[in-house]
Amino acid sequence: MYLRASKTILLSLTLLTISGCSTLGMSFGKPPAPIPVEIKTVEVKIPIIHPELPRQIDLKVPQWYVVSEKNVDTFQTDIRKRHAGDLVFVAMSVGDYELMSYNMQEIKRYINQLKEVVVYYRTMNEDEVPEPIEEEKEGN
Repeated sequence: MYLRASKTILLSLTLLTISGCSTLGMSFGKPPAPIPVEIKTVEVKIPIIHPELPRQIDLKVPQWYVVSEKNVDTFQTDIRKRHAGDLVFVAMSVGDYELMSYNMQEIKRYINQLKEVVVYYRTMNEDEVPEPIEEEKEGN
């Protein structure tokens, strides 16, 4: 008898559990209306990480000598006294010197344009004030 009563209770509980959710909404009338979802688009400003500028260029000043047919003998003796060694010449024509000068101007132009790009990206964030980039003065 105990077994039959527990089976009846278990069967009735199972039926109530399965059908309870479907009949609950109908027994009280209409199901509740869904809550409207509001979608907002918000612009989020992403902070730009500014890379540090590389260290400044530390150029060494080479010593240039102008040697012509008139002063080649005195030049040779002076160099041998100063450097106490073999005499070696590195020669360049005037045209090649002009090409080297042109190449240096192209490097300066490229660096200046690159600095403008860096300043542009540093001013992307209006909150941050970029550091001024100091121009090197020629003729020093």
